[in-house]
Amino acid sequence: MIPTSILRVWFYGLFSFVLIGVGIYCGHEWYCRSWGWDSEHQRSYFDPHWSFNVPTSFFAVAVGLFLWALFGGAIFRALFGILTKGKRSAGVDVPSEQLVQEGIVSRLGRPDGSQLHVECYGPEGAPVMVLTHGWGADRSEWDYLRRDLAGRFRLIVWDLPGLGRSSQPANHDYRLENLANDLQAVLALAGDKPAILLGHSIGGMITLTFCGLFPEELGRRVGGIALIQTTYTNPVRTTSFAGLLTALENPLIVPLLHLTIRLAPLVWLMNQLSYRNGSSHLSSKGSGFAGSENWEQIEHVTRLGVKAWPAVLARGMLGMLRYDATATLKTMMVPTLVIAGDRDPVCNPEASRRMQREIPGAQLAQLAPAKHMGLIEHRTQFAKIVSRFSSSCFHSLSPNSHFNT
Repeated sequence: MIPTSILRVWFYGLFSFVLIGVGIYCGHEWYCRSWGWDSEHQRSYFDPHWSFNVPTSFFAVAVGLFLWALFGGAIFRALFGILTKGKRSAGVDVPSEQLVQEGIVSRLGRPDGSQLHVECYGPEGAPVMVLTHGWGADRSEWDYLRRDLAGRFRLIVWDLPGLGRSSQPANHDYRLENLANDLQAVLALAGDKPAILLGHSIGGMITLTFCGLFPEELGRRVGGIALIQTTYTNPVRTTSFAGLLTALENPLIVPLLHLTIRLAPLVWLMNQLSYRNGSSHLSSKGSGFAGSENWEQIEHVTRLGVKAWPAVLARGMLGMLRYDATATLKTMMVPTLVIAGDRDPVCNPEASRRMQREIPGAQLAQLAPAKHMGLIEHRTQFAKIVSRFSSSCFHSLSPNSHFNT
């Protein structure tokens, strides 16, 4: 999620209320129109007159809207499951059955009062990757990659403050500089060996901010960087319809973010209703996937979004509005891989191309067709790209390494 995502949150949330409101209105109209008057006995009586008439139409619409509001997600799931049955039976995008050892859990206390939840997977002594997820998600965003690579790499995944199992900072400060300091604390769990930093969406922004704050770590504790479908500046400037949305940033987006913080319980209810009626699934599919996904992937991404507390999401989005790492790009003297989605409406591929041009020696890989969740939709291809890049980084750091990567 980036700051402009708040527009979709409110749109689909209000749409959910409209569904219920119109359903109540139609039900009330049916009820009122189903009463008659018995002049002989001077009393009213209830007689729905089931037929092809106006009262029955109101009743049918009311039932249909209530079913949509409560079970629309299940209906979409059934329909999408039928449409993707061929892909699933062929084994496309089905999670790997590779056995992965139980993760080692750590809790890192931070000066701002937050507690970071961190999990480590893979054999001790293997090359280390530190994975930072996108905003509104949690460490489970990396589950597909973990299943594919945890047998060959040591993967460190963590929940950003206020998301997943990490607690919120007491000061509610979600500036990218603070999150970059959290990343430094997580990186310390890698020990003395250089690690590869992977960041998706805001995870990439945090990684770039880290590079600007701690340039001495590059080449020493950081052996390589993978920037995945992310951007180098305020993401409103590098999203689809950037001109219009930039003009709306101060008069609409920022006030809406502050309103979300104040009305967080209401927005949370809106999100739950959107999940029930399936509109949040349609939103996830539209912005995150390009057509080769399966339902499990859509469900996985959608559930991540509705689990997050709205006030946390809004505060993190406000922090992104002050982000700019443009000046850092030319200073990154460490192997860097930039991964773009060719149809990503959230972080346009042009932002990835600019990062590749300005970061010395950076490589560019493109997932296609892919939107913002290309790392999940094309999980096998994504894992291969990351594995090859990471292996080359570790082999250049340790020419005599015998890790089976």
